[in-house]
Amino acid sequence: MALQTIFLFSLILFASKAAAQLDFCVADLKSPATPTGYPCKNPATVTVDDFAFSSTLAVAGNTSNVFKAAVATAVVTQLPGLNGLGTAMGRVDIAVGGVIPMHTHPSGTELLLVLEGTINAGFISSANNVYSKILKKGDVFVNPRGLLHFAINAGQEPAVGIVSFSSHLPGLQPTDYALFGNNLPTQVVKATTFLDEAQIKKLKAAFGGTN
Repeated sequence: MALQTIFLFSLILFASKAAAQLDFCVADLKSPATPTGYPCKNPATVTVDDFAFSSTLAVAGNTSNVFKAAVATAVVTQLPGLNGLGTAMGRVDIAVGGVIPMHTHPSGTELLLVLEGTINAGFISSANNVYSKILKKGDVFVNPRGLLHFAINAGQEPAVGIVSFSSHLPGLQPTDYALFGNNLPTQVVKATTFLDEAQIKKLKAAFGGTN
């Protein structure tokens, strides 16, 4: 029994020391990313600047675009100290009449906190059920990982929100650009969406798509 106790204590001590040596894994952004994150930067070259980022999250974004919206982020490619920590954040500005269009974050759940204005936020489940709600200042809404979701300014004043993610690099795939912002053939888009060919070409022109 005594030997078992000593062995267990030694195992716990070893695990504790190993964890202490892995307090963080600052991203080596010069190396390719892996499914679990970037390789660790040489600890000898880590500085406090790896854990700080002079972001624009405190400043209203430029909403002079087709969506009348702007997003600023703090993710691992901007803040290497986030690597492997399972968190990131951003700011959303939506002008009156603006929208954050349908999109997904393949690698992270999103939590939205409304700071100003009124936002209609929602997502679509894999069973195609729609969950949406009109949010006011102070309200919080969660968009589960990988599901299509959106945010619309539902008021008469600019809306501002802060988002947090359950990943250091949640990824982003806007549906509009996936369909109309690349070289996916018009005939394929037509066949898979049932949209009129003229409308597809109009949308491709708007989002920079070809073919």
